Amino acid sequence: MQKLLGNTIDWLDRRLGLRSAFLPILTHPVPRGLGWFYVFGSATLSMFLLQIITGICLALVYVPSASDAYTSLEYLNREQPLGWLLRAVHYWSASGMVVLLALHATRVFLMGAFKYPRELTWLLGVGLLFTTLGLAFTGQVLRWDQDAYWGVGVGAAMMGRVPVVGPALVHVLLGGANIGGETLSRFFGLHVFVLPGLTILLLVPHLYLVVRQGISARPRAGKPVDPRTYDAEYAAELAAGEPFFPYDFTKDAIFSACCVLVVFTLAVYFGPKGPSGPPDPTLIAAEPRPDWYFLPLFALLALSPPEMETAIMLVMPVVLVAVLVLVPFVAGKGERSPRRRPVAVLFVLVFFVIYGVLGYLGNVAPWSPDMNAWSGTPVPERMVKNLTPAQLQGAAVLQNKTCRNCHALDGEGGRRGPDLTSVATRLTRDELIRQVIQGGGNMPAYGQQLSPAEVEVLVSFLTTLKPDGEPRPHAGDVAADQ
Repeated sequence: MQKLLGNTIDWLDRRLGLRSAFLPILTHPVPRGLGWFYVFGSATLSMFLLQIITGICLALVYVPSASDAYTSLEYLNREQPLGWLLRAVHYWSASGMVVLLALHATRVFLMGAFKYPRELTWLLGVGLLFTTLGLAFTGQVLRWDQDAYWGVGVGAAMMGRVPVVGPALVHVLLGGANIGGETLSRFFGLHVFVLPGLTILLLVPHLYLVVRQGISARPRAGKPVDPRTYDAEYAAELAAGEPFFPYDFTKDAIFSACCVLVVFTLAVYFGPKGPSGPPDPTLIAAEPRPDWYFLPLFALLALSPPEMETAIMLVMPVVLVAVLVLVPFVAGKGERSPRRRPVAVLFVLVFFVIYGVLGYLGNVAPWSPDMNAWSGTPVPERMVKNLTPAQLQGAAVLQNKTCRNCHALDGEGGRRGPDLTSVATRLTRDELIRQVIQGGGNMPAYGQQLSPAEVEVLVSFLTTLKPDGEPRPHAGDVAADQ
């Protein structure tokens, strides 16, 4: 048997060149004494492979249609043999991938491994960070429950803030003007084909550069990176180094195996995530929450004043991407040791403290609808004086469709959404229409719950909501609203 196996391997090797292709990778030299802080990248890769394996199995049963998605998940949870375990492993390996990737990026940043000559390796890693978050978000949407529906609304609202092309991006994302069956098909395609393909497209050159440029040695205080001398110094370190296999390979394998074991333990003990209930945008009492990695963003949107929404949704992501991209170019040389880089250490500490606090607040953030406001808190009399019939009808729609349960007028009503007393000073007519139809922030999409005529008269009334002393819309605007 041993001879047969050896002959089979030799037969394959003569045709595929496996030894010549992989032995140099396994035996390439690395600096000595890397330690256990360098295992997070390989463990992240193991989580991604686990995602692919379980994802393929789930795709054989999951039905990506608005009418059957929830039912197929319930079938996996309750009837398909080990279906619940597949879903649980898929969810917990996704969480593990996010955690390990964050630890890997933090290690690279704190140890200055992004500096010369590994700038491109860092940039590809940044791309992998965002494709991983994209996989996490689209995976949550595929549960097609209350959390998923509201998550799509937030994602659409963020895209809608993009200047010029925002509405077109929203239409592409949703597959139409509103959240519906086509939306789920789009997210299924993103989660199963587009984002995994992008991840692999970024991962292959990332791993190539890790081997090509080498793994950075442990930083030493007082030994800065100088592009003029670094290559020669690193070559000397490799000459005194050790082969990747079996020494560091063994550490990676042991840690990755432990991570897989933890994922399976969590999967068996806690089970799969959701689905929490069929998506119902008319369910005012819903308490949706995103998965834990998006809770800080949820807290910002839920607790910040309305005027901050655009900055949070549009400006903050751009700033974050710009900072991550510029890091290796702004600080591409100099000290690598965390002991000599207190600003970098402070930045990491502040980031994780803020992330943790916001994550906690996102888990307990109050959603405070006033369930009786629609019937017990009338529209203030001053707001309905001298209105056209269409605008008066819009005030009635605002009341009868329970909008007051979440929105206050003159401080009276729900606190779940922003006070609408001066909404016409913040949003244009077109923006109001888009907000009502597509939702955004903490607000679900109501395009399927309101007729076009109801949306028209509602927005007609909302455009009159300005502080006292400011002129009401001109006659032309009123005529357009009618």
